[in-house]
Amino acid sequence: MKHFKTFLLATALFIAATSFTQAQSKVAHINTQTLIQAMPEMNTAQAEMDKLGKTYEADIQAMVTEYQNKMKQYEAEAASKTDEENQKRLVEVQTMQQNIQQYQNQAQQEMQKKEIDLLKPITEKAKAAILKVARAQGFDYVLDSTQGGGVIMADGKNLLDDVKKDLGI
Repeated sequence: MKHFKTFLLATALFIAATSFTQAQSKVAHINTQTLIQAMPEMNTAQAEMDKLGKTYEADIQAMVTEYQNKMKQYEAEAASKTDEENQKRLVEVQTMQQNIQQYQNQAQQEMQKKEIDLLKPITEKAKAAILKVARAQGFDYVLDSTQGGGVIMADGKNLLDDVKKDLGI
């Protein structure tokens, strides 16, 4: 009888321990920024961004040089021109300056849009790989250890519905 009680106690403890370990969620973490930087597609995207940036930079520099040359010319000729002509030239130079500023803003917006377009498939590929590996290894949650990162995968129990029910929502 004593052996039977010991056996029952051991069985109960084993079942309790097994239930406890199964109830715990498995959590992993990954630095997605480091992963994405290591992907070969990122080098291609960065090269494309650099090329586009140099193109915009060359265009802006050409516009600035033209603006500076015109300013020098108009300043040198200002004394020999009428006030009306000088006023027209001033308006022309101000328009050039505004055009340069608008082009810079447009170039910056285009660069941001291009960066988003290039990074989206890379980040989606990285996320799919993270999910595949995490699920294969039995993780319920994967946290992004990049500063400011969040949860990448949450296959564990979501308490939202239970808490809402408890609150009567």
